[in-house]
Amino acid sequence: MARYIFITGGVVSSLGKGLASAALGALLQARGFTVRLRKLDPYLNVDPGTMSPFEHGEVFVTDDGAETDLDLGHYERFTGVHARKTDSISSGRIYSNVLEKERRGEYLGKTIQVIPHVTNEIKDFLTIGDDEVDFMLCEIGGTVGDIEGLPFFEAIRQFIHERPRGECILMHLTLLPYLAASGELKTKPTQHSVKELQSIGLAPDVLVCRSEHPIPEKERAKIALFCNVRPDAVIPAYDLKSIYEAPLAYHRAGLDQAVLNAFQISPAPRPDLTRWEDVMDRLTHTDGQVKIAIVGKYTQLEDAYKSIAEALTHGGMANRVKVRSDWIAAEDIEAEGGQHLLDGYHGIIVPGGFGERGTEGMVTAARYAREKNVPYLGICLGMQMAVIEAARNLAGIEDAGSEEFDHEAGKERFTPIVYHLKEWVQGNYTVQRKLSDDKGGTMRLGAYTAVLKPGSRISATYDGAHEIEDRHRHRYEVDASYIPQLEKAGLSFSGMSPDGKLPEAVEYPDHRWFIGVQAHPELKSKPFDPAPLFDGFVEAAKEGARLV
Repeated sequence: MARYIFITGGVVSSLGKGLASAALGALLQARGFTVRLRKLDPYLNVDPGTMSPFEHGEVFVTDDGAETDLDLGHYERFTGVHARKTDSISSGRIYSNVLEKERRGEYLGKTIQVIPHVTNEIKDFLTIGDDEVDFMLCEIGGTVGDIEGLPFFEAIRQFIHERPRGECILMHLTLLPYLAASGELKTKPTQHSVKELQSIGLAPDVLVCRSEHPIPEKERAKIALFCNVRPDAVIPAYDLKSIYEAPLAYHRAGLDQAVLNAFQISPAPRPDLTRWEDVMDRLTHTDGQVKIAIVGKYTQLEDAYKSIAEALTHGGMANRVKVRSDWIAAEDIEAEGGQHLLDGYHGIIVPGGFGERGTEGMVTAARYAREKNVPYLGICLGMQMAVIEAARNLAGIEDAGSEEFDHEAGKERFTPIVYHLKEWVQGNYTVQRKLSDDKGGTMRLGAYTAVLKPGSRISATYDGAHEIEDRHRHRYEVDASYIPQLEKAGLSFSGMSPDGKLPEAVEYPDHRWFIGVQAHPELKSKPFDPAPLFDGFVEAAKEGARLV
């Protein structure tokens, strides 16, 4: 039976609960324990799949096809434990489940209420798979005091009360603001945040205090006294140069030891931090720098492409170079002469996205990379735009485009090289979709296999593999009927679905490094296990920068 660690936040949002949770998970692993991390979000969306990237940042996709919060990406990158559908839940999903049960008559005519029906549903979610690991870390989104989070806090209160003593602890993150005028760190917001928790029946066992300034011992003692925690359980959390320093920094601050003390695990196993020391060595001792242009639709918010940014960092670690990423709005490239914005870069990435906005700029970026022999990595929409560019400028299909754009315009304007996917094979059954279907959860989601062409660059990038498996999130596919025409023009289709119907990867054999993939390889990249495509892409950029 797992021990539970509930992670909450107070004072302000965006304190780094997800990062703290991920770092703690990594530290517990370093001491020999097994972990699983979960996210409980109070918003009423069933999942973040239909949210704008500007609203919520990246949608992280699991192997089993769940659209989840980007914090699950942190969990995977730090622990290497693949997230599942059961590791992410929202208020919307909880209420949806309760109402579906009510409609089926499962509550036997009872009046449906937040307590006990909603809270019971949350508690049932918490216990899924708790016999598989030593520790279950559950992060609650939002800030204590938010009205929408109250059902989760009440469910946790009940859960802790119902479990045997010593099986659950609460870790609370707060902010210690610094007043420059008086030269003081103020502890009162933390005290009020803990008081808010106590008012709903919860008491923290460990306090993690974010601060831009060193926290004096007398202030830590004061926090411990007024917040009713042990002095060694008041953990300072300072700003870091890299998120990958977090496991080592939190270990130095005593977080993992404080958690084990709270569970009365003694003697505690000694940690093996070799993995994280190597990660930091590779991050800080580099042989130079490469400049990468990321040409996307949501460049105003870097979190919209969080996994891509991190996968590039991982590729840099593997090649001992610092990666400087510049985010370029695809719409800016569409302006006359806008392609000059790509000058001077050692590599170009065109990531995924939805809708027509900015796509002509992406096509221009693909053409620039092809003609200038600049390493190019096209991901999902980025692959589709590379295929459209080849169709227009190499295969003579001047009006090549996507059915997605025609659908938005309400009329046919393009020859649809890319079409709406209506049917595909998933495991042992066929999935069917229509344009009129609900938007949420109706895409080709999760891990799918691609069969690679022997001798291709992508196969070599994956160490000669014949088959690979990566995660997908899209509704539109390249039309395989155009393959002969496009391959005759020079574009090789080097990856296909096992049934040979869906293109999974394209490349130019005579190009220095040009690969497009329908999947999202960035989602499985980790600092200690970089995604092969990002490793290879950065290596090609490094060679182009003459750093070897």
